Amino acid sequence: MWCTCGVVYQGQVGLQNCYDMVHYGHSNQLRQAKAMGDYLIVGVHTDEEISKHKGPPVFTQAERYKMVRAIKWVDEIVEGAPYVTTLETLDKYCCDFCVHGDDITLTVDGKDTYEEVKKSGRYRECKRTQGVSTTDLVGRMLLMTKAHHSNMGSSDYQQHTDNFGRGPKGHSPWTGVSQFLQTSQKIIQFASGKEPQPGDTIIYVAGAFDLFHIGHVDFLDAVSQLSEKPYVIVGLHFDQEVNRYKGKNYPIMNIHERTLSVLACRYVSEVVIGAPYAVTKDLLDHFKVNTLPLYSILDFFCNGQSRSGMINAMLTLFLPVPARLLFEARNQKKEAKEMAVIQAMKRREEDKAKERAQAVL
Repeated sequence: MWCTCGVVYQGQVGLQNCYDMVHYGHSNQLRQAKAMGDYLIVGVHTDEEISKHKGPPVFTQAERYKMVRAIKWVDEIVEGAPYVTTLETLDKYCCDFCVHGDDITLTVDGKDTYEEVKKSGRYRECKRTQGVSTTDLVGRMLLMTKAHHSNMGSSDYQQHTDNFGRGPKGHSPWTGVSQFLQTSQKIIQFASGKEPQPGDTIIYVAGAFDLFHIGHVDFLDAVSQLSEKPYVIVGLHFDQEVNRYKGKNYPIMNIHERTLSVLACRYVSEVVIGAPYAVTKDLLDHFKVNTLPLYSILDFFCNGQSRSGMINAMLTLFLPVPARLLFEARNQKKEAKEMAVIQAMKRREEDKAKERAQAVL
């Protein structure tokens, strides 16, 4: 990810990443990066680059471009960004420095993709969001349980952790699975805090909005275009309600995670946490709603106005055993590279310690 800011923190901010299966962890990274400057530029890799260095992505590059554009802290994206960030890339887009999370990104050869910019002093870090990762979300889909997001101590979830978050030769802190813990501060950071203004059209929509994806983005974009001054309120159903009408192991993400995912969307003004399934007159009066879209998310999909790669991707992962095995192999290969880097760093520190000890003698 690039992050570009002027010396006095006035300028452009840039990020670079795969952004596959975009989740609130990605959004939080972008939020932190934007706070470092005034203008955020996000570089998104192509399918070819991701396949070469990490393995095939779930979503196409076109879908990933659109998902990143929909995050409210993003000002501009660079399509087809190079996997390795160089000084030439930063200069090309007028970036003073780049930003990445406090983990590490490696090439297919196991090299740090930010090595050059780190050595030049044009690198900054933001905190990684604990409790969420693409690895974890895919694992939850494959678990096919009803309480995967609230029963982390179960044997089923532990097996998921072993398969998807730990390689055969050790546990990388960057690939592991942990539980997400919601805080009021996190909601405040994601919320716009803006009240409806006179002349705004207050629009209400409700649903699960689980695994926030390109179909949701297209739907909310269409909803926001119903008015010149839209104020879109999204009602999110509680987990038990979603499980009642969707069944199986839905929702994949719990109510707290879904809240952050929706709040990060630029088309959303406010979220109702635990909205009732039935839209009543009292609810509309309470929020002073003056517009209800005549189509639901389901109608939007069925009319062919929007198609989500998430549907096909989930089916691909749910059904065939080879798909699961391939994902496990991909993740363990990724962690093996990370463990090799960790060991190399540890050896360097030990060597430095020995040199210091000898110098004292």
